[in-house]
Amino acid sequence: MTLRSRRRRALVVTAVLLGVAGQARAQSYVAPLCRSYVSDANLHFDTAEHMRWYKRFWTGQCDHVTACLPGAPNWNNVAARLVARAAPTQRAALTPRACSLGQRIGLEWSREHGVRRITTADLRRYHALLEHDGDPQRGLAIVEGAVEADLKWAPHS
Repeated sequence: MTLRSRRRRALVVTAVLLGVAGQARAQSYVAPLCRSYVSDANLHFDTAEHMRWYKRFWTGQCDHVTACLPGAPNWNNVAARLVARAAPTQRAALTPRACSLGQRIGLEWSREHGVRRITTADLRRYHALLEHDGDPQRGLAIVEGAVEADLKWAPHS
């Protein structure tokens, strides 16, 4: 093996390792319950601020986010409570739906105010629907429908 091919190989290995490490860091704020259902491939942030608000959506922590109020609810807690309320036989089907829905909601809600189609008021409405429906499957289906309708609405059209 020539020196040139060894350098190329070392660069490829380094790039792969950095990619894996970056992926792990990107999802480190998502609770283990949802981590395998939230795909980095679906994460596209408009700005660094968008990414920080998305992290706030999952964790409730304000990490260098302007005008942010930390706390609950946050999607890590919402998903965990929803799954815990489900019957054991429902949890395997409910978990990926709840986690994927969180990613969808969070990515939209964390965008700039002028372009986002899901607001903080919508988050409150979704949370109330999930918390007050006795059947987690039904509550999740209702919120999935509400999110779909909200995402079809375009504020600038």
